[in-house]
Amino acid sequence: MISNNTNGQFEHSLARGRMVDEQIINRGVKNEKVINAFRSVPRHLFVDANFSHQSYNDHPLPIGQDQTISQPYIVAVMTEYLDVQSNHKVLEIGTGSGYQTAILSHLAKMVYTVERIEELSLQARKILNRLNLKNIRYKIDDGSLGWKEFAPYDRIIVTAASEFMPVALQSQLVANGRIVIPIGKNSTQVLTLGVKHGNRLIQRKIFDCTFVPLISNK
Repeated sequence: MISNNTNGQFEHSLARGRMVDEQIINRGVKNEKVINAFRSVPRHLFVDANFSHQSYNDHPLPIGQDQTISQPYIVAVMTEYLDVQSNHKVLEIGTGSGYQTAILSHLAKMVYTVERIEELSLQARKILNRLNLKNIRYKIDDGSLGWKEFAPYDRIIVTAASEFMPVALQSQLVANGRIVIPIGKNSTQVLTLGVKHGNRLIQRKIFDCTFVPLISNK
């Protein structure tokens, strides 16, 4: 006889498979490492229990503190444009639920994640520890300042919208490194890829998007 818990896990696994096939692969994401990471990470663990039945749907969900877990497709696109390699150090600004952190941990050598809201950081750490993901370091601080102690980083990802490309983050990126960040405010945000050439950051617009704002403590 299948227990309710086992049956629930099976249903989540089926839903996760459909999410990857229909929302990610069918919409153009091709990187196999990224796709496999999405097949591996149980998204339902990162959402509020009240929204568990919507975990694998094609939209963001609230996670408390006026923050959200992003739509799966957006997370996948940002990750694919980041182009993380297995030897990379990645800086994530905005731990949030920890879902993006978990995806990155499957791809990178080390993930350094910064979250301004203590409650979110602690909750994300609890879930990520439960998943036995050990290549992650956590910091509760102003994400717009980055994490200078472990810089430079091969890749930087920002999961909140900044009105401009943060100077501190540019300075913490290696030569030829990449940063993916939403830039703008309110309804005029654009997901942007920056590639560092010398001291210059060449920026490329990806598509319009909507994220919560990146808030500085300054």
